[in-house]
Amino acid sequence: MSRLPPVLQSLKFPVIASPLFIISNPKLLIAQCKAGVVGSMPALNARPAEQLEAWLIEITEALAAHNREHPDQPAAPFAINQIVHKSNDRLEHDMALCVKYKVPIIITSLGAREDINAAAHSYGGIVLHDVINNKFAKKAIEKGADGLIAVAAGAGGHAGVKSPFALIQEIREWFDGPVALSGSIATGGAVLAAQAMGADFAYIGSAFIATEEARAADDYKQAVVDGTSDDIVLSNLFTGVHGNYLAPSIVKAGLDPEHLPESDPSQMNFGGGAQKAWKDIWGCGQGIGAVKAVVPAAELVARLKREYQAAKQRLTA
Repeated sequence: MSRLPPVLQSLKFPVIASPLFIISNPKLLIAQCKAGVVGSMPALNARPAEQLEAWLIEITEALAAHNREHPDQPAAPFAINQIVHKSNDRLEHDMALCVKYKVPIIITSLGAREDINAAAHSYGGIVLHDVINNKFAKKAIEKGADGLIAVAAGAGGHAGVKSPFALIQEIREWFDGPVALSGSIATGGAVLAAQAMGADFAYIGSAFIATEEARAADDYKQAVVDGTSDDIVLSNLFTGVHGNYLAPSIVKAGLDPEHLPESDPSQMNFGGGAQKAWKDIWGCGQGIGAVKAVVPAAELVARLKREYQAAKQRLTA
């Protein structure tokens, strides 16, 4: 068994909803937490920066009210994602607000910094850092992260290229703390498979795009419902980092998904320009074949829970 911090020990269903750039908002996050999975959103989704404080107030008050009304079914904790990259000029501002409102879980991406980890630890929060290989995983833990998000092949948005079998196996050779697995997970059976491999949690993003609460265009949601893994394209053109995207959005932008040029990673930018790129080019993972309709987030989580139990029963039959 892994060593889990108290905030994660209370989670009854082993799912963390991944932060979706532009798409995640307080409405979706709160619905996820109430349904029993860790809800999350990127701090950068709050624009202008001043909006983040209002959102954190909304989230903390809504979850506290839910817990008062439903003490027997408390909401899961929530997470805020911080992009730890030099182009994110809001990082210190946004992290100070996370400290002020004691955000239970900080998810860090694209860089590990000891000062960010220390800030979360100052009030009892934990940090989960997303990584695409074992080398980055070791660096993150050395710098004070509490746990890892192993981003394997097939994950939506910024993605790794490693098989989940290889990535989890290598991490578990030396790390016994919390690990979540990301990459094409959109069914309860896949959640159980992640645990069977050695992960503590499944990290699910793309399936939540096709929910009523998600802040995504209707065409985007429908493309997730209609799409399969054949519609996903891996490219670094749009942000300088390799990511998975929906081919229809690339075609709509006037580009050929099968002949995309390479981008210069040094041009990576998570300021205002990234917002436009991700608005027009839709990030998405390979697991969307399991998504059949746009539904409330609670209904999606309920399906995952049913499938998870059914998968357990198949194994013990």
